[in-house]
Amino acid sequence: MYRTLIAIFATGTMMFTAGCATKNYVRNQATPIINKTNELDEITSRNTRDIRDVDSRAQQGIQGVQAKAAAADQKAVAAGQLADQAQSLAGQANSGVNLLQTAVANLDNYRPVTEIAVHFGFDRAELTPKAKQALDQLSNDLPNTRHYIVEVIGGTDSVGPADYNYGLSQRRADAVIQYLAQSLNVPAHKIYLVGLGKDKPVATNRSQSGRARNRRVDVKLMTNTVESQASAQNQTPNTPQQ
Repeated sequence: MYRTLIAIFATGTMMFTAGCATKNYVRNQATPIINKTNELDEITSRNTRDIRDVDSRAQQGIQGVQAKAAAADQKAVAAGQLADQAQSLAGQANSGVNLLQTAVANLDNYRPVTEIAVHFGFDRAELTPKAKQALDQLSNDLPNTRHYIVEVIGGTDSVGPADYNYGLSQRRADAVIQYLAQSLNVPAHKIYLVGLGKDKPVATNRSQSGRARNRRVDVKLMTNTVESQASAQNQTPNTPQQ
């Protein structure tokens, strides 16, 4: 009887020990797998976040490229319009140059209608209020003058180098031309420009008053007598003979 109890106890102890060993074995084998699974889940989650971030940045980049492409298209259209305008202006300028060359070639056919002189301060090329007033008065004769040109001749006194004075006379004449074109709407091809520097004084340069008179721009409104006569003849109706 005693031996039987010992055998039963031993058997139970062995079974308990075997069960514990099996659980420990399973735990030891399962733990790395579980840890690896958790690691893979974390990597997958991180990769998913990275993919979303990359996709978001890609979408932003695509939108940025599309916006730049649209802006480039608009600039290309604007550039094309500017090119068309430039070509049109160039054509008008060429036409004006041709008209001006014809006018200059036939200056002998022109007679002055109005002549004025605008004066400038020493070494200055800005129009004074008095000069603008004189140009405004000249413009009053424009509507009644057919086939006209405006001769603009810039001048200086004798103070300073010749080359500098030529440039100064040009700037003074340009100031007059700019006022005629912008404020009085005189077409550019109607203006004939000459910069004489100190080469054509209207008074002596030995006195202060004479030098002041030479710091000027002469402006002449001239009409083509030949063209005016031809236009008048074309507009005169033929008188029927009796």
